[in-house]
Parts: sequence; C-alpha cells; structure tokens
Amino acid sequence: MKPTVAIVGRPNVGKSTLINRISGRRVAIVDDMPGVTRDKLYADCDWCGKEFTLIDTGGIDDGADSISVSVKRQAMDAVELSDVVIFVTDVKQGVLSGDRDIAEVLRKSKKPIVLAVNKGDAASRDNVYDFYSLGLGEPYLISAAHGSGVGDMLDAVCADFPAQTSEEGEKPLSIALVGKPNVGKSSLVNRLLGYERSIVSDVAGTTRDAIDTPITVNGKDYILIDTAGMRRKREIESKSVERYSVVRAIAAIKRADVVLIVMDASQPVTEQDEKIAGLVHEEGKPSVVVLNKWDAVEKTAYTADEKTVELKERLAFMSYFTSITVSAATGLRVDKLTAAADAAYANATRRISTGLLNELVGQAIAATEPTARKGRRPKIFYVSQPDVCPPLFVFKVNDARLIHFSYERYLENSIRRAFDFSGTPVRLKFVGRGDD
Repeated sequence: MKPTVAIVGRPNVGKSTLINRISGRRVAIVDDMPGVTRDKLYADCDWCGKEFTLIDTGGIDDGADSISVSVKRQAMDAVELSDVVIFVTDVKQGVLSGDRDIAEVLRKSKKPIVLAVNKGDAASRDNVYDFYSLGLGEPYLISAAHGSGVGDMLDAVCADFPAQTSEEGEKPLSIALVGKPNVGKSSLVNRLLGYERSIVSDVAGTTRDAIDTPITVNGKDYILIDTAGMRRKREIESKSVERYSVVRAIAAIKRADVVLIVMDASQPVTEQDEKIAGLVHEEGKPSVVVLNKWDAVEKTAYTADEKTVELKERLAFMSYFTSITVSAATGLRVDKLTAAADAAYANATRRISTGLLNELVGQAIAATEPTARKGRRPKIFYVSQPDVCPPLFVFKVNDARLIHFSYERYLENSIRRAFDFSGTPVRLKFVGRGDD
C-alpha cells in the first residue's frame, strides 16, 4: 500500500499548482480565481524512488455555504486518511488567521506535518521566519510555479516512508462517469464508495476536475473517474474554468477502460446526451448507459420498455448499447454498475479465432452475397481479428472500394449475432490486394 500525502491550505495559496509540479503533469485545474478545486484529487507520484499517492483538496475557508462546508469536511477527511500532510501557505500574504486555524486543527491530528511556504523567491526569505509562529516546525520556502525548494520539501515528506517493494498485480479497471451537469455522477460515485468522496450539490457544475478514486468491489480493484458535466459549447465561455473541465472530461473518456454514460431517467434523452454518447462511441470505448434517478420516474408496466425504445431511437448510431436503471438517492441497482462495466469490458477484449471467424463470414456471404458495383463484384478472401478494445476485424478483399456501407453493416450484424459484443463498438476494415 502506497503512503498517502494530503495537501491542505487556504484557497488560492497554490495547492493545485504544487500537485501539478510534484506529479509532473496537469492533474488539477489551475486558475487565479479562488476555490477552483472543490473535490479531492488523487495522483500517483514518485520522489527519488519512493512512491506515494498525493491528495489535493479544496481550499479551507470560513464560508458558510453548503459547498464551502463540504470542501472543509473533505479536506479534514483527507487529513485523517493521510500518512503525511503538506500544509501550504502564501509567503506574500504572510501568516493569516485562517492559517492559524488550520494549523491548530493539524496539530490535533497528530499527523506528520510539512509546512510549505509557497510563492517564494530570494527576496522573501526573511518573511519565511514568521511562519515558525504556527508551531509546525521548520517552514520550507518553495515556488510551486517554478519548482524551487520543492525537492527539499519532498525529502522531508518522504523521510519516514517505509521501505517499498514492487508488486506486479492486475491493473485496476478504470471506469469514467460522463454526462450532462447535475445528472448524478458524483452521487453515484459516493454511493459506490459508501462515503462522500465527491461534493454533491443542486448547483450544476459542482464537479470541475476529472477525479480518480480507487475502490475495491468483491475483491476486485477499480478506478472511478468522476468528471465534470459537459454542457453544450454555446453555453460555455471560451476562457472559463468550465471549458477546461470539459476538456478534462473528454481526456477521461480517452484514458478510461469503460465509460458509464449517465443520464437523468426522469427527463427525455436530449441532444447533449446524444453528443456525449457519440464522443464515447467515436473513441471506441465499451460503455453502459446508466439511467439515474429512476426513483423519480412515474412508472407504469411499460415505462422500462418505453425508455428502451427512446434510447434505441436517440442512440441509433450505437445500437450495441446496454443500459441499466439505477438510483443514487436510494441505492437501487448501484451495486450492479461494476458488474455491468466488467461485462462491457469483457466483450471489448473478446477475441475470435481466425478459423471460427472465417466460417461465420463464409456462411454470411453464402446467405447474402455482396452486390456488384460498376460491373465488378467484391470478393472477400478471408478475415482476421488483429486487435481488441475495440475489436477490429480486417477483411482481405479484391477491392475495398467495392464494399458498400450497407454490406459492411450486414457483416457487423452477422458477427454480433454470433458473438456477444454488446456494450462495445466494433471496427471493420477492408483491405484490397494492393493496399498492404
């Protein structure tokens, strides 16, 4: 188990910049506006051969609104879960009353504390001594933006880490939850975890980063990626924080093994729902359509069938979709989500032997031959499956230009009828004799 290091401090002291510096990549959104980070962000890091998990938390302030209270509670939870705490302050602002309040809480936690005085340069060295008054030991003057002093601080962080042994195990399945704002993605994550990992609010857009959270279900490890809600482009200002959040959500789709496309079951499927599903389809990712808020739907004996028909009409481009109705509020079928993701991933990684594949395609051709185009009839010599995720089937033909898209669809449907590829797109590629 890797040691866990939590980063805490007031808003806008540079915590997210520091986590990006330590991890070596842009894990957290950075903006001059205080309070951009609202949820706990996890990143696996390494310093001089010592591995640890870094937790970036929202800034702790005295705000009385529900989101500020949730941020403070999550930051305190992060301290409880951590082995070491990095307390970040701002040398330019000096020691403020908020810093003293946080320091008092940290002292009571009995956790090892490393005091980082950020935004420092040579001219601010004299000011760093004021931070001894916090009673947390030696302050480390750093610049998260430029990297100065960060190495010495990390030496102190890692000083008491236990010796680590490298273990090669099965890679956890990463599951991204995507959808419009306020469809309940964070609530689903919290329900799966059994505690409030992501902040939940009626305010749309509360989640801004793509947040990775490890979870173990029935002895199997997963990584849940809670993403920001994706609005229509015209509703997002070009330079807003939300625009970068959407970019992160799209990046989360790309790196996920399986995607849960979360929709509000109490509302009709919208154009934006279609577009989000289309992004997942274009990336070739296995997926599950999750109809959340099923408890809020007024039901008849035909409600489930009617919703399935609606999905088939609106998601005609991904006829392979699978769906599940859940309720994050009541917990209805939420425990089935990881099993549904496992099934979709298993189908996406399914390989069919070349012999069996050619037998199937031969039967399909015998039943319905491809039509001639411009006086020439296409001939399919053989087919193979060189890749998975998504499954790729390569057809060797006399001329790829002779294969009509309707016959390509016929061949795909023939493969799907014979083998279970539900929940995953498949790709068909036709290679002519001179195309190798």
